[in-house]
Amino acid sequence: MSTSVKVSIVGAGSAQFSLGLVKDLCLTESLSGSHVCFMDLSQERLAMVHRLAVRYADEMGTQLSFESTTDRSVALQDADFVINTAYVKGHDHEWAMRDIAAKHGYYYDGVQLGEYYQLQLILDIAQEMEETCPDAWLIQSANPVFNCCTLASRETSIKICGLCHGHNGYRKIAETIGINPDRVTWQAPGFNHNIWLTHFLYEGEDAYPLIDEWIETKAEEYWRAHVAHRTHDCQMSRAAVNQYRMYGLFPVGDTYRRVGAGPTVGCTVHRGEWWLHTDFETKRYWFGEPFGGPDTVKGRRWFDQQLQEHIAEMTAVANDPKARLAEVFGADRTSEQTVPIIDGLINDNQGQYEVNVPNRGTIEGIPDDVVVEVPAVVSKKGIQPIHVGALPPKLMLEALLPHWLDMERNLLAFETGDRSILLWNSLDSHQTKSYDQAMGVMEELMAMDGHEEMNGHFKWPSNW
Repeated sequence: MSTSVKVSIVGAGSAQFSLGLVKDLCLTESLSGSHVCFMDLSQERLAMVHRLAVRYADEMGTQLSFESTTDRSVALQDADFVINTAYVKGHDHEWAMRDIAAKHGYYYDGVQLGEYYQLQLILDIAQEMEETCPDAWLIQSANPVFNCCTLASRETSIKICGLCHGHNGYRKIAETIGINPDRVTWQAPGFNHNIWLTHFLYEGEDAYPLIDEWIETKAEEYWRAHVAHRTHDCQMSRAAVNQYRMYGLFPVGDTYRRVGAGPTVGCTVHRGEWWLHTDFETKRYWFGEPFGGPDTVKGRRWFDQQLQEHIAEMTAVANDPKARLAEVFGADRTSEQTVPIIDGLINDNQGQYEVNVPNRGTIEGIPDDVVVEVPAVVSKKGIQPIHVGALPPKLMLEALLPHWLDMERNLLAFETGDRSILLWNSLDSHQTKSYDQAMGVMEELMAMDGHEEMNGHFKWPSNW
């Protein structure tokens, strides 16, 4: 017995994400007959993704149907699930912002301007859903998940769940220390990009001593010999171990990137261990060769190049009628949680997943209306977070509560349009040496092409 749903993807021009979701739908028999709506502003990217999806579904013999649109209202109409993957300004705009910040003496992401365009997009989507598809779920996959989900859950009645795949870092930890990740039981609560291994069991026994043994006997050799094959291959880096020593629990996924949030208006990460991010040589030491992690010029240029090459490859495949898509994309499910969660909510195929939802008592010491990343049981009853309880006081004071306050300040700036909060963020950067430097970089970033709406939104207080 299958149940069909309408799944709408906002920002569907990402072939990797959209085709991964299509593949998982094709391999989930209980969702047979579902309809996928691709929505993006790029007609060219839409056409490419649509062609690939139709051909893949045909090859797999599934009963999915597809449509494409540049009109968000069409995508939301009668939707059961809306998945937001959109990054409003894009990578080229990011580079232009970093160039301006560098001119003012900031290394890479050394100042924080906030996430105005990403926040405005998620709020627009959620408010439109209240009118168009009030019973649908909004799944937020685009960064910043923490800020966007908290804003939308506070300002609208829409059911929202943020998803990320950073929690899969527990598998890298297990593999590196020499144990089978399939035999690991784990729990990593916190905020998105700020989660910590509170439970790490191997065949029922505490596996933290195995991490300690690896650090004591093998870590130095690993750091000397390991060469990352991708920018995010930092789970067992010196930086991650430093965080473990500092806070008492091992960080998982993008938690190791607790870099001071930069000038980007989309994928902003909370400020954290500035001493790991002062310059490229320092980052290479802490995060490894050759990229120094994802948040460097070298790492980001490699990432952007890989993205462009991937788009070119997907376009070539889409234009090649002889290409066998099952061979190109494979016929196994991805590691993404989106489709299994949809299946659980619709067909009661219960499972446990790592989700971002309002706290409501799940982690002690965090307000109920703040979105947390926690384990949850998903079924037809909904998404039910598993009670985590109290986290260690040192971790709360040094890692989680500062991140929460960062989020609250950014939401306050967005909601009030108070320009002085953006200035405070620049002044608070560890790379800021003077008031004039902070004011100068903020004003030039605000005045750049593409920021007209944001620049008009933020005003100085009346007493300025």
